[in-house]
Amino acid sequence: MEGSDITFVRFKETPYGGAERYLNRLKESLTRRGLAVETLHADLPGWLPSWLKVLLFSRRVCRRFSHALADSRPVLFSLDRITCPDIYRAGDGVHRAYLNTKGFTLNPLHLSYLWLERRTFANARAIIANSRMVREQILQYYPQVTPEKIHVVYNGLPLPDPVDKAAAKAALAREMGFDPNLPVLLFVGSGFARKGVREFLTILSRLGHDYTAFVVGKEKRLTRYRRRAEELGISDKVTFTGPRKEVERFYAAADLFLFPTRYEPFSNVVLEALSYGDVVFTTRQNGAAEILEDRYVMERPDAPETARKIDRLLADPERLRQEQKKARKLSERFSIERNVAETLKVLDKIQKNS
Repeated sequence: MEGSDITFVRFKETPYGGAERYLNRLKESLTRRGLAVETLHADLPGWLPSWLKVLLFSRRVCRRFSHALADSRPVLFSLDRITCPDIYRAGDGVHRAYLNTKGFTLNPLHLSYLWLERRTFANARAIIANSRMVREQILQYYPQVTPEKIHVVYNGLPLPDPVDKAAAKAALAREMGFDPNLPVLLFVGSGFARKGVREFLTILSRLGHDYTAFVVGKEKRLTRYRRRAEELGISDKVTFTGPRKEVERFYAAADLFLFPTRYEPFSNVVLEALSYGDVVFTTRQNGAAEILEDRYVMERPDAPETARKIDRLLADPERLRQEQKKARKLSERFSIERNVAETLKVLDKIQKNS
């Protein structure tokens, strides 16, 4: 692949999303390997409806490259649904599968996604799924896609240095004003409804052990979740921080990361939490559950036994410390270097078949 050009396609540009952090890591690694890369983002009027913007974005990207000669055209590596990718990384999962968890909706954006999704899977020369769950859903909902076209490449991240959790917790406690002797439970993610903040709060309300908790992420209806915490009687224990660029400080201080999402192809936040030594609980509907032990996987977001498992962990500090060490060790298997190496194999394969 030396000397090749790659054009990455991502509709939105945001500093907070997990996909954006992943894309930046991948680009940096590929650049260090001598590859020339560029990124295309949408540049469309804000007043256009979302359902139309995603269709226009796909059309613009595909028109730009439609007349380029095959041997001079860069590899088109898309992280969003477009009708002409060489490689499509299905980091957003299968929209038809997601809609089955969401239920009926009149939002025309979903129709645009479904129209694009069918053509994306059909036209891509290779598809990268970030979990076996996503691969199986593609084959289930789009049986015309050949299994050989789908490559499972788990997410990866640059591993941080091991942290001193006691020191990290003490530092965060001074800033945020909580008792550093309490265990810290953490949620990180934007878009609270799908990612399970309501369920996170419900699980917290069932705990018998004392704690402090943080919800880090962007949400338009934040007042709704603050009100829910008050209704559950835990508002004094839970802090909603909004989006934070220094989210690593929260991972470092946390003892446990709880992510009861309704649908997630593979959460980067799970790897990030593991890398900082947080014990992670997530749902079976998250592709990242595939790398966890079954005891940390919830069959559904509001599973009542989750609170009992957390209470047992918090009541046994020595066991908690051992599980935190195991969490860090697990994350070391999912480095960005491994992800890039496996992604390069997919790039090499489609170039050889050109």
